[in-house]
Amino acid sequence: MLLEIIKFIIYSGLIVLISKYVLVTTLRKLAEALNLKAKTVGDIAGYATSVPELLTITTSSLRGLTGASVYNILSSNVINLIQYLGAIFLNKNISKLRNRAIITDLILVFFTIAIPIVFLKLDIELKLAVVPLFIILYSLFRVLNNHVHKLYLKNEDEELEEEIEEERKEEKKKPKKVLLYVSILIITGILLFVIGEILGDTLENLCNIFGVSEVIVGILLGFVTSLPELITFFEAQRHYKKVEDDMLGVVEATNNLLTSNILNLFAIQTVGILIPTIIIK
Repeated sequence: MLLEIIKFIIYSGLIVLISKYVLVTTLRKLAEALNLKAKTVGDIAGYATSVPELLTITTSSLRGLTGASVYNILSSNVINLIQYLGAIFLNKNISKLRNRAIITDLILVFFTIAIPIVFLKLDIELKLAVVPLFIILYSLFRVLNNHVHKLYLKNEDEELEEEIEEERKEEKKKPKKVLLYVSILIITGILLFVIGEILGDTLENLCNIFGVSEVIVGILLGFVTSLPELITFFEAQRHYKKVEDDMLGVVEATNNLLTSNILNLFAIQTVGILIPTIIIK
């Protein structure tokens, strides 16, 4: 049992390290090379930091561990919010949370935690019939997020965004670097998939052979797969402190949080539903 736990820690650690030092970093460089704004960079970071959840949910579902996937998503979303608030507090950006766009985003984040809790409390089984609802909710959350940002943050720091855009123009003129970033991302994705497959074997052993419950495995996975978000929450705010604008850092971190949470609940959880429903059967 000790050997399997050690393997679990090693493989989980590899996913976190690769996500931190390769995946997230490369995606950020790619976003900046393409001259994207803070909100868009936050969205991209959200997609990047959700890769570990996608891998663990996929491998868990392929092995029939649907219970672990549900608790993984719930614990990941809760931990994401706690880490986000901690990063905001430590960076002394609490006052920035008063913006209506940020408030709306945080309300949506709350629902990404409340919805799976309701499903668990009411003992609602996640079946194929839930998928259309998840797709509708995902689309609704994205529309609301885009609308409130256009309404309440459209003119926020426009001059500063223009200054940052000028600084990035030189990077944008180097398409070879963009191609390099894309190549690194493809290789990283393949590497993460391979490690995820090995981690899945370890999870199967822990649950089936050594009697570790799916709930415990799911919560543990939620903590491990949420570490990349913690990294990006702090990095976003540190990045924009260099240009003396904390609001852009909060915007990026908040969109990272929201994008990651809605992907976890609606998109990645849908993958967890479809795999045992369609592929296995």
